[in-house]
Amino acid sequence: MLNEIETQVITISPTAAQAVQNILTERKLEGYALRVFVSGGGCCGSQFGMALDNNFSEVDATFDTNGIKLVVDNISLDALRGASIDFINDPVKGAGFVVDNPNAKQSQDGCGGGECSGSCNN
Repeated sequence: MLNEIETQVITISPTAAQAVQNILTERKLEGYALRVFVSGGGCCGSQFGMALDNNFSEVDATFDTNGIKLVVDNISLDALRGASIDFINDPVKGAGFVVDNPNAKQSQDGCGGGECSGSCNN
């Protein structure tokens, strides 16, 4: 049985939730959720990944927010506590999801401040 989270661990903006819902509808992925996870380290500390998933484990934490289901494995849960996910559509940078995590460590090369796009200047 999945563990239901009583308090919001991750916040997802209405724009990001709508983007996820659009992808699920377009691909006809009924019963899928947005899985958010720690995918390793880097110059910004922990890096985060996202995937559409319908294979849930008993140790996964799940919660519903803005009309979509989020799933987080128990290892990633603490690293993601307080994070927020947004979807941006920038004419220069393009469209995509952005994770803003207050737990991300500020690195000495100026990358960090809680937001990490996955690439840093060294």
